[in-house]
Amino acid sequence: MAPSNTPAARPAARPRKARGEGQWALGHREPLNPNERSKKDDNPLNVRARIENIYAHGGFSSIDPADLRGRFRWWGLYTQRRAGIDGGRTAVLEPEELEDEYFMLRVRCDGGALNLAQLRVIAGIATEFARDSADITDRQNIQLHWIRVEDVPEIWRRLEAVGLQTTEACGDCPRVVLGSPVAGISVDEVIDGTPAIDEIVKRYVGNPAYSNLPRKFKSQISWLADGPYQANDISFVGVVHPDHGPGFDLWVGGGLSTNPRLAERLGVWVPLAEIPDVWEGVVGIFRDYGYRRLRHRARLKFLLADWGVEKFREVLEKEYLGRALVDGPAPDLPEKPIDHIGVHKQRDGLNYVGAAPVVGRSSGEQLTKLADLVEKHGSQRVRLTAYQKLLVLDVADDQVEPLVEGLRAIGLEARPSAFRRGTMACTGIEYCKLAIVETKARGEELVARLEDRLKGFDADLSIHINGCPNACARTQVADIGLKGQLVLNSHGEQVEGFQIHLGGALGMAKGETAGFGRKVRGLKTTAEELPEYVERVAQNYLDGRDGSETFANWVLRADEELLK
Repeated sequence: MAPSNTPAARPAARPRKARGEGQWALGHREPLNPNERSKKDDNPLNVRARIENIYAHGGFSSIDPADLRGRFRWWGLYTQRRAGIDGGRTAVLEPEELEDEYFMLRVRCDGGALNLAQLRVIAGIATEFARDSADITDRQNIQLHWIRVEDVPEIWRRLEAVGLQTTEACGDCPRVVLGSPVAGISVDEVIDGTPAIDEIVKRYVGNPAYSNLPRKFKSQISWLADGPYQANDISFVGVVHPDHGPGFDLWVGGGLSTNPRLAERLGVWVPLAEIPDVWEGVVGIFRDYGYRRLRHRARLKFLLADWGVEKFREVLEKEYLGRALVDGPAPDLPEKPIDHIGVHKQRDGLNYVGAAPVVGRSSGEQLTKLADLVEKHGSQRVRLTAYQKLLVLDVADDQVEPLVEGLRAIGLEARPSAFRRGTMACTGIEYCKLAIVETKARGEELVARLEDRLKGFDADLSIHINGCPNACARTQVADIGLKGQLVLNSHGEQVEGFQIHLGGALGMAKGETAGFGRKVRGLKTTAEELPEYVERVAQNYLDGRDGSETFANWVLRADEELLK
């Protein structure tokens, strides 16, 4: 008898096994991409010994590629872009074709805090080893360029002698911990979060237990809402509980780049002393449950999006803390966003002075002059902000105006225009291997043009310039966000340009709605036409705003023609 071909005669199909996402806690420990294999082969922290004992003696050509383009990052080192390679070749060249034999080096400044000795050491390193380069980043640290591997051990020796480090300034690990630049001195602060930052750095930075995360992990701890808390993997923001008093509200799962997502509240109140343990619990979840299969889905924000807040809190409490957390209220935001620029009173009666370079660009020479000014006017402390600015602390009343004038003389403005105050730019094509367009020089040109043409501009306006889609300059949450890409000019030629995001914002003040703003279809500009475009839209805003209406609110209701 012939076999039957009816469906009933066929064996039942086996249920298809769901593909694992590389989550360690679920048993998916097999490395699934080159980055995971590299970390499994050798803990990246171990590369320091090879840098000191082998590569610093053998030079660039002696560096193993797996160390060079992977593990070096755990010590703050990235190869920088070779000069002369245009943005059109960024995505088509191999790493060895893009990179120069020099490094970008990030110095950790957790909480943005630097004392005078530390400032002088960074300035000296920039002058002697980095061709006078020194950029203030929007992660409250200093970034140097033109570093040779031969000089790295001496640079580490000098930094560590004054309590600084580059440990895990990059890599799939806990990056620099942001803090309020006025922690410990603000008249509005109830609890100084610095002890928690210090404890986290002491316990966990450089700790092998947390040096292999699925991707980078960004943190912030601040009583004040004066940093981008909704854009971090974890943030603690000051709040007063009606029964338990002052503590911190916990936010998790933020991150921008090509799949932006704002952090969400877990709805818990955390006292200062418990922040390090809770931080460890969250980073532990990320390490164990984070997605390691696909690199582009390896940030904590993707796990939170899939789990939801309720499940994330449950796992944190039951599996990592072993106890329930206290329900808590949302933070009370200030009336206006805080950037600390200008002259402000400290709680002890002294003053701090916030000053702006242009788009974060500084130099060893400028930082040396800054150190001299700080000392001359009786201070021993500076702080870096998450907006590429800096503060001088502990200034007596009679020293304020001389300091303000002294800062202006070296290119740091304590009473800047709205444009200098609100413009940030990432590293860009000058040094970054991922960039497509120039950013720093474009930003300087833009600020100069707007200051000249819109002298009476009297509103806050944030302009964030990024050289690629990765949003290091937080483009999606700026009033005017500029994402670098190649565009066609009026002659049909491919040139540097920007895709434009309008009206993005974080929840930094009462009544401010966090979101990624408005993208007008096809809204782009060439780099050459950028200053004219921004001037036109800024003027349209001035002409069309309703009283003190913010740019973000105006954008949401403005006619599309006014945004072009």
